[in-house]
Amino acid sequence: MQTNVTKSGLSPANFSGKVDGQDVQMYILTNSKGTEVTIINYGAKIVSLSVPDKNGKLTDIVLGHNNLDEYLNSEEPYFGAVCGRTGNRIAKGKFTLDGETYQLAINNGPNNLHGGLKGFNAVVWDAKQTDAQTLELTYLSKDGEEGFPGNLNVKITYRLTDDNVFEIDYAATTDKATILNLTNHSYFNLSGEGDSSVNDHMLVIHASNYLPTDDTAIPYGKPEPVKGTPFDFTAEHSIGERIENDFEQLHFGKGYDHTFVLDKKDGESALAVECYSPKTGIKMDISTTEPGVQVYTGNWMSGNFEGKHGHRYPARAAVCFETQHFPDSINKPEYPSVVLRPGEIFRSRTIHKFTVK
Repeated sequence: MQTNVTKSGLSPANFSGKVDGQDVQMYILTNSKGTEVTIINYGAKIVSLSVPDKNGKLTDIVLGHNNLDEYLNSEEPYFGAVCGRTGNRIAKGKFTLDGETYQLAINNGPNNLHGGLKGFNAVVWDAKQTDAQTLELTYLSKDGEEGFPGNLNVKITYRLTDDNVFEIDYAATTDKATILNLTNHSYFNLSGEGDSSVNDHMLVIHASNYLPTDDTAIPYGKPEPVKGTPFDFTAEHSIGERIENDFEQLHFGKGYDHTFVLDKKDGESALAVECYSPKTGIKMDISTTEPGVQVYTGNWMSGNFEGKHGHRYPARAAVCFETQHFPDSINKPEYPSVVLRPGEIFRSRTIHKFTVK
């Protein structure tokens, strides 16, 4: 469905173009509540997500850009994108699988981040909108792409329900053993994109443990209890309440940029995160089948470029909840496995439910 202007004030025409010789355009999902999600098939990126606030006013709660060109040249290449083949970091970009050692690109300090130099966030996906509320995106990642083994077929289904639930379903198969850790990297501000800080957002994370890291954001290994630390969100706290505490893990990431180990059974879909803005009353509950969620408080955002509608995005103007397997899992046998083999189907689901309070 194409309109001249979306409910978030963006023009779909500004997102039409060609990347790597392939067509890119904006797709619009709407439901009976007036909620709207816009997505482009470049990077499978969620461009806007407009939900009603406590006064019924539609509020766009994800950061992003005004047009395709800005996405192609962004300082923040992961706005709203799907990250893969492996979201998060692999230490020194190196891993061994079935006796063979693979070297990936080093694109984040000494490590590989979010799939490498041209991850899933920077490729064009084939798109098929099956109805007003569903978009299917598929991509063939060829054997050797970004150094990963195996021809990998990936399918993402974005679905908006009439209950103001936004679902992301992932499925993938491979013809050779490979590694896979998919996540969506939306930057949320439930007070509205363009609001200067998420420090006032109230947060609960259903995780009794987290993964401390070295100063390059690679976990040491063993999960540690959140109890008695600024990482304890088992009861509600504001994001900003303890973010400046004198605590080594917060110094390393300039804030939160850590994986929380969710209190759930392997593979079960369970509530992971509850977050709401006191300003708009918008509440987002995230459930996932994934074992962890990387919470990143936009610590490295600079505010030195304009995003949507001329808004600038300074540090901590957003929070990311990247549901995923753990960073560097392939090099830590004690972590849930990220190996996918021929004959297996990778499945993952993350659900965002929007209400007001």
